[in-house]
Amino acid sequence: MAAIKRLFGNFRSSRAKKSDSESHSSIQWVVAGLGNPGDQYSRSRHNAGFMAIDRIAKAKGVELNRRKFKGVTAEINLAAKPTLLVKPQTFYNLSGECVSDLIGYFKIPPHNLIVVHDELDLEAGRLKIKQGGGDAGNRGVRSIAESLGTTDFVRVRIGIGRPPDYTVEMEPGRNPKTEENKDYLLRPMTAAERQTIAPLLERAGLAVEAIAEDGLEAAMNRYNQRR
Repeated sequence: MAAIKRLFGNFRSSRAKKSDSESHSSIQWVVAGLGNPGDQYSRSRHNAGFMAIDRIAKAKGVELNRRKFKGVTAEINLAAKPTLLVKPQTFYNLSGECVSDLIGYFKIPPHNLIVVHDELDLEAGRLKIKQGGGDAGNRGVRSIAESLGTTDFVRVRIGIGRPPDYTVEMEPGRNPKTEENKDYLLRPMTAAERQTIAPLLERAGLAVEAIAEDGLEAAMNRYNQRR
């Protein structure tokens, strides 16, 4: 009896390993939205990437409720290809810790990684797709590039523009421009501001799908145009 149990135990283990291997090799795209975990950041501009991922998940009828490599994930299909949505939970500036582990585990080439993030240097209301290039001071993008050792991934940049002229109270010796940017990125948006950004987040989700379905060049031609 013990021998039979061992035999069937080995059989189940073999099947489980095979199933895990098949799942391991099936993912062909990874779409990562950048943001910060926690309710205090959930409505901030810096969480635009999270918001876009949530909209894609909702449109596909899934929830990001699985934890993998310091991120919350869900599996969907893009252009009939298995795709992993992920929101890194490492905080924005350490996004590479999560993303690089996922890319390595699923053996995804960098050009099949799409990173969705807010962009200060892109005027509010604009969307721009790009591959490679500099990070324009975006520390989340920089973290991913440094962790992967390459910038050869696709970015869907959600334009939020630079903050309007306003003064942030601070201690002497601190950089006012840096503090203004930080406050602008992390403070909760008003209801009117959230309403304004909503169509851009929907457009970002459509752009992600177009990249997988129609190719990078076609998606750039369609979504990089001013509206």
